[in-house]
Amino acid sequence: MLRLAAMLLVLSVPVTAAANDFEPVKEKDRFLTLVKDRTLRIGLYNLSIKVLPDGRIDGSALGWKITGNWSWKDGYFCREMDWSGMPIRYNCQLVEAQGAEKLRFTVDQGQGDSATFRLR
Repeated sequence: MLRLAAMLLVLSVPVTAAANDFEPVKEKDRFLTLVKDRTLRIGLYNLSIKVLPDGRIDGSALGWKITGNWSWKDGYFCREMDWSGMPIRYNCQLVEAQGAEKLRFTVDQGQGDSATFRLR
């Protein structure tokens, strides 16, 4: 349970930085194109999140509801969430894309732990 909570701080389980084939996503429009009508997914935790263009986050992990809000500030994805009553603090994250198949989020504007989602 604690590991899942930590995962949700990033939106996922922390992972080691992968190969350099991830490219920064600095523009909100590009980010929205990548996530439009898609789900950010990590199967291991049955984690599915939709980042909606109206600024909402909606999903679930381990069967528990995830809600939240997001905005784009100075080239970073900034969000706050709630996981079934557990608040997940506001944080601005570096977003990187590997093609149109994966997104990596790194907390603290790219200075912290990273998480990689598959786009479905």
